[in-house]
Amino acid sequence: MVNITRILADHGLRLPHWRATRHLLYGLVLGVSLPLAARSIATYHRRRRRARIAAQTEFEERPIELRSEEILSGVAGLIGNTPLIRINSLSDALGVDILGKAEFLNVGGSVKDRVALRMIDDAERLGLLHPHTGSRIFEGTVGSTGISIATVARARGYDATIIMPDDVAEEKVKALHALGAEVIRVRPASIVDTKHNIARERAAHFGDDASHKPHLISSMSTSVVVSTTSDIQDGQRNPEANADFARKPRGYFADQFENHSNFQAHFDGTGPEIWRQTNGNFDAFVSGAAGVGRYVKSKNPDVKVVLADPTGSGLYNKIKYGVMYDKKESEGTKRRHQVDTVVEGIGINRLTKNLELALPIIDDAFRISDAEAVSMARYLVKHDGLLLGSSSACNLVTAVKLAKAEGWTGVKGLGRKRRIVTILCDSGTRHYSKFWNDDYLDLAGLPKDATMIEELLEA
Repeated sequence: MVNITRILADHGLRLPHWRATRHLLYGLVLGVSLPLAARSIATYHRRRRRARIAAQTEFEERPIELRSEEILSGVAGLIGNTPLIRINSLSDALGVDILGKAEFLNVGGSVKDRVALRMIDDAERLGLLHPHTGSRIFEGTVGSTGISIATVARARGYDATIIMPDDVAEEKVKALHALGAEVIRVRPASIVDTKHNIARERAAHFGDDASHKPHLISSMSTSVVVSTTSDIQDGQRNPEANADFARKPRGYFADQFENHSNFQAHFDGTGPEIWRQTNGNFDAFVSGAAGVGRYVKSKNPDVKVVLADPTGSGLYNKIKYGVMYDKKESEGTKRRHQVDTVVEGIGINRLTKNLELALPIIDDAFRISDAEAVSMARYLVKHDGLLLGSSSACNLVTAVKLAKAEGWTGVKGLGRKRRIVTILCDSGTRHYSKFWNDDYLDLAGLPKDATMIEELLEA
């Protein structure tokens, strides 16, 4: 028998030890079997998954399952947490990201939903309002705040009376009527005119009759009617009288311009939302919301807060020159009526408590003409498919002017791109009869195309 071991040894070779051979064989077996096994398992699971999908296509009707956190609590759950969107046409043209907080997506259709909800929440928390007691909320407004109040009031068990000028867009009046609100139309007047006290007076005399005389009390610059002063004292002395007092209907004057809840709605809500959505990465905020400006400055003092002010309002002069009068007015006097404008919802000719909170942190202001606002609205429809209202257009014209004034434009690919955040207050759907009415614009001598803004962007 040939001795293979000796032959290999004569040639300087030798067989591996039997243990090494066994390990080598084990390795070969594992190297082949493991990939095969893994492939088989993967194939099995793929087949099972395809079978499940095929079975689901032949589905039987089942109820949609929602996680509890996706179920919102009534109308209040539909207010706030609106998206922040990039206005692509303006951003691409400027080389600056223009971001708009889409407040028109709130349930009542505007940024004022936040204010209405906070005012009513605060009034209930302070015991000034109790739902389903026949109480009524009164407010003087050009529309959006009234619609928001009527929306939240109806959801909370209150009635609403809205006093508004008789020249506002008819869509707003129709919305208020649809929401069951009482609408009182008055001739347009300056905010300092006594006619603007109608809402306060109606609240003060709500429920007034021969049996008792109403008494006006104030809290947070708001007003609420109770039956008599003695009712308050009795309610403080014994719980039964207090419960009876709570059930009595009362009138509540919301007083949006002086009510601190207006400021807090934006400081506690809109401002933090914008900060989270941008991760604090923006250079300027454009709007008239004092609460947002205050919040932004508290997080980063270097962010510019800029006011957009329409023709006829005195805020631009107050910010720029320290005096509140329109250039069409002589110093120290006030016009009886604000200068006619198609822009509704922003601008005022007196210093309110909420504005006083904003004055120290507003860095700049731009006055926006009706023509610029109309042209911007047409530009956005033409290039972005966005149908927005007049105040939103004013904010976006201001954002463009700010970017150009600061020299932030034309830096595509060079350094850090700047960001400007603003508020898209409401949609154009409640402005058809004025701001989006070509016949009305013809009478006012205003443009009906985007030419003015296109030229501004190219300048």
